[in-house]
Amino acid sequence: MNVVEYNQIIDKLALQVKSFQEGFSILSKAASLKNLGENFCHILRANFLISDVNLFYKISEETEWESIRLVNKNCYECLPLLTASSGATFKFYTDKKFSIIATLPQVDKSYWGLIIGNKIDNTELSELDKISFQMFFQLLDNAYQSFLNQNKEKQLNFSLNHRVVQLNSLIDTGIEISKLHKSSTLFELSLERAASLTNASYSVLKILSGSQIISEIIFPQNSDFEKALNSTKRIETFVEFNGLKYLFTLSEKESRNGIVDFDQTDEILLAAFARQVLAAIENEHLHNEAIENERLHQEIETAASIQKRIIPQTLPNIKGYDLAGINIPSLEIGGDYYDVTKLKDGKYLLIIADVAGKGVASGLLVNTLNASLNAYVENEFTLTEVAGFLNKIIYNASTPEKYITCFIAILEPDSGVIEYLNAGHNPIFYSSKRKIIKLDKGGLALGMLDFELPYESSFINIEPGEKILFYTDGITEAMNENGEEFSDENLESFFLNENYNCAESFIKNIIENVKKHTGDTPQSDDITALYICRR
Repeated sequence: MNVVEYNQIIDKLALQVKSFQEGFSILSKAASLKNLGENFCHILRANFLISDVNLFYKISEETEWESIRLVNKNCYECLPLLTASSGATFKFYTDKKFSIIATLPQVDKSYWGLIIGNKIDNTELSELDKISFQMFFQLLDNAYQSFLNQNKEKQLNFSLNHRVVQLNSLIDTGIEISKLHKSSTLFELSLERAASLTNASYSVLKILSGSQIISEIIFPQNSDFEKALNSTKRIETFVEFNGLKYLFTLSEKESRNGIVDFDQTDEILLAAFARQVLAAIENEHLHNEAIENERLHQEIETAASIQKRIIPQTLPNIKGYDLAGINIPSLEIGGDYYDVTKLKDGKYLLIIADVAGKGVASGLLVNTLNASLNAYVENEFTLTEVAGFLNKIIYNASTPEKYITCFIAILEPDSGVIEYLNAGHNPIFYSSKRKIIKLDKGGLALGMLDFELPYESSFINIEPGEKILFYTDGITEAMNENGEEFSDENLESFFLNENYNCAESFIKNIIENVKKHTGDTPQSDDITALYICRR
């Protein structure tokens, strides 16, 4: 090779390199696989002066070749010569209609196939042409890899944008769901949004109690439950609340390529929707509970207000006597009761009662006792008759665990004679000559048994300077932080040694003594007392 020929080769290679660079710039801008292939064919034609350039592509070794650019249909007879091997193959011919047959494997297991006719001037390919051709074939390889990377980047960007849309929609759905207080609307919205965000054909919710189906909801409405639940392409999750299981199912994910499998993101979204629904169900439950509690609280306040009216705000003025009473319920509605009522014959009925237990039920029994007693004593009566009548009324009005202990007395003011009956109540204290007499004669508590009970009354005569203390066990059983009760002994000692003729002072001091004993310990039972002394 002389210097002139050498320089010509160098110049030609330099031109090929420049063309190679320009070609890559063109190919890297291809918008589609077909566009990439056609541009490559144009580059080959321009550089090798060949018009008959046929390009094929197949997505895998097992698939058939598809034409990207077809100029000469006769090239189909050469398709068997396109061998899908692990490396690039180049075959050059001088005795055929086609001068080059080549295959190029790609990183994604696809293949390019190239069948090229003869040069326009019918000259044979030079060695330099063959080398240059292999360089351009490498250009196709590089451009295709760039094309794949660009598509992956586009898919990644699309996927990220789609995830952002999904996340925003999930947040918006959570906000909407949290505002709903009707389960049916809540479920329908969650199923619709779950299907929309995951491209599911169907979304189903089953509500189960054990193995029993309580309800089934499907989106879109009127779709086939069996088809949705029996699909092989489905995902499921569930949440549980208040004894019920909420089973969510998504099936038949739609795509451009038909029905495909759900991915991990779909599973995360479905679980997120289920948790949102669970939170909304819990919120609805708490909301309903709050409304119910408010209603109950208002009813309790009303009941407490009614009960306060049957506890005397002021006691009658009995000539020659001093009286005072107090009632401190441990709850809004107490189970203790006391009253002093003037009868038609000028005598006075005194009563103190304690219902077993506390709360609304106890308050209702107190009201029943008050109403029944007032109705009965409108006419002539005896204490034993009153006790028998009240026993039947309370038994029929209460549950088996509810009963009332009470102490009823009739005072004749002028003589000081008192007839009393103790129906299962703690002994009432009566001081006579600085000694305590415990008034306990009577019978069983009211409402314990439903038959004629042998109630028995008794009499005492309260003299000037003597006193009687009616009380409930909320005083004697009041506990301090160590669990120690105020006790009967402390109450007896206080009653015997406190010589107050002023009933108000006596009541005030007994309550102060109890509070001093209990300190900061919460009150566990109603505290009620009625004190009467004869001047």
